[in-house]
Amino acid sequence: MNRIVFLLTVLVVVIIVCAGCSKPVIDTSVDDTGIEDIKVAVSILPQARFVEKIGGDKVKVQVMIPPGASPVTYEPTPTQLKNLSRADMYVRVKCLPFEKAWMGRIKSANDNMHIIDSSMGIKIINKDPHIWLSPVLVKKQVEHIYQGLAEIDPQNKDYYKNNKERYVSELEKLDREIKNVLSGISNKKFIVFHPCWGYFAREYGLKQIPVKTEGKKLTPRDITRVVDKARSSRVKVIIVSPQHDTKSSEVIAREIEGEIILANPLAKDYIENIRHFAGKLSKLNRS
Repeated sequence: MNRIVFLLTVLVVVIIVCAGCSKPVIDTSVDDTGIEDIKVAVSILPQARFVEKIGGDKVKVQVMIPPGASPVTYEPTPTQLKNLSRADMYVRVKCLPFEKAWMGRIKSANDNMHIIDSSMGIKIINKDPHIWLSPVLVKKQVEHIYQGLAEIDPQNKDYYKNNKERYVSELEKLDREIKNVLSGISNKKFIVFHPCWGYFAREYGLKQIPVKTEGKKLTPRDITRVVDKARSSRVKVIIVSPQHDTKSSEVIAREIEGEIILANPLAKDYIENIRHFAGKLSKLNRS
């Protein structure tokens, strides 16, 4: 009897020691509350910022087009398409070339993925997808994002609503700042190599003069045409995206004694990016 008691005691001690030595298994797909993150996919970085602002710590965002890549030519990797099979929601932008080419494959990667069109209800002009460059239109986009998150995660609807309202207040403040800094500019026209600032220009009473190259390098004749147009319009500002070649713009700037503004339409830090762009545009366009 004593031998049996001894063996049972040893067995209990061994079990306790082994339990103390084992490491806990951590599930990295859940947060510290034990609730799994909502996985949201987007095409471009600005959309990622909007989702993060509304979703807060309850979302994990996958961006399809990486920094520096073109929404016209980028092709998703097999790993990106595979990761979409675990996404709960996709936030798209109407008329974005990347989505036109790949949306069918994106949808087929996950039949259960909730797809939100953030451009719904926004009038698209000349097939230009750059609606996120107008803070006023972004307010409509974040409303769609909020509705999408609330639909798939109704228990946190109030959380998303509060985040949305805070971000809308930030956007409204940005809108007021832009109107203020652009109020005294002398020339409301600017040259742009990639005509992506149309919604911004329309919102704030400006006019972009696009250099239509269809992705091709400018010929000497093209440059002469742009220079003549700039001189006749007394334009001194040239907007260039960092994704595009700046050599031709430097030639034009020298000819018209103008200035170049490097402006990234795909920057993730949305509010600071737009604020910086408006500030530089204002300084260069004052009499």
